[in-house]
Amino acid sequence: MKMTTLKRGLAGLGMAAAAGMVLAGCGAAPEDGGDGAPAEGTDFMACAVSDEGSWNDQSFNEAAYAGLEMAEEELGIEINDAESNSTEDFAPNLQTMVDGGCDVIFAVGFGFGDTGALEQVAQGAPETHFVWIDGWDLGLDNVKVIDYAMEQSSYLAGYLSAGYSTSKVLGTYGGSNMMSVTKFMDGFYYGAMAWGEENGEDVTVLGWDPANPSGGSFTANFGDTAGATSITASQLSQGADVFYPVAGGLFAATIEVIRTEGAPAVVLGVDRDIATTQPQYADIILTSVEKRMTQAVFDNIEVLVSGEEFTTEPYVGTLENDGTALSEFGEFDGQIDDALKTRLDELTEEIIAGEIEIPVTGAE
Repeated sequence: MKMTTLKRGLAGLGMAAAAGMVLAGCGAAPEDGGDGAPAEGTDFMACAVSDEGSWNDQSFNEAAYAGLEMAEEELGIEINDAESNSTEDFAPNLQTMVDGGCDVIFAVGFGFGDTGALEQVAQGAPETHFVWIDGWDLGLDNVKVIDYAMEQSSYLAGYLSAGYSTSKVLGTYGGSNMMSVTKFMDGFYYGAMAWGEENGEDVTVLGWDPANPSGGSFTANFGDTAGATSITASQLSQGADVFYPVAGGLFAATIEVIRTEGAPAVVLGVDRDIATTQPQYADIILTSVEKRMTQAVFDNIEVLVSGEEFTTEPYVGTLENDGTALSEFGEFDGQIDDALKTRLDELTEEIIAGEIEIPVTGAE
């Protein structure tokens, strides 16, 4: 088990606010600094436990941790964290945070449910509030879920990718065959197929077919660089020129393969605006499918600090509340024609209006 309290300098991420947060706090509201904001040094501690990837994974974990740092800076609270090197660390790390007096503990990733770690620790600490990112309802009064309709923004990404692609062969893979991963791949697949149908062209998506979920391409875990390298090389040999790795920081392995091969291919980032946070990759990142966790974590802490009543009503980030979206096109903006941009705007409105329904594998 590895404890960290490093300050990673993630300020200025510019994540848009995720509306509708409904988490509230325990105990009396802290004194404020005269403008409604908590005073510096307020007696409140927010904590987080990472999934298997490090806090510096340049993706999922890092985005969540940035929300903790934002709260420390802007709200004057204390923070603490535990970094998990394997799933075996989940339960002891959570318990360490409970024993450390944390007022709210963020469990980052669906793996806390697969292992039973969160349920076990939360049941034994009913006075502690837990917020589970990418989780599901455990039926506990002290666990709130943050979820995202990533199939929505991924649909836009698939449509964009099919329109941009020269070969009309797209590649995707996941870090785990779990719904919180495959919903990205579902949306990507259906968006790509929609472009093909609207434009009378055949589009192929390698690595995922919702009709055959057991046949999808997945790495052994979110740190499996060798697996990501192998899948990318295989899909590249089959003609893929747009890649959608839904596997945390493994996008870097995909980029390495593409650059080594000198292939005219591009990559879609996930979770964060990779072209901005990792500018060395900006020339190969078509766009990113953002899961705006930084602001979601901050907003949960802010509402809890305000002293409102705790509720387990889940937060779901959608296109409508700006909890998920495509990043700007950056260096590729001039290569995407105006008609495609306009159609993406139209599709966004149609998804928000419920006119486009995107099936999610395993949701039933």
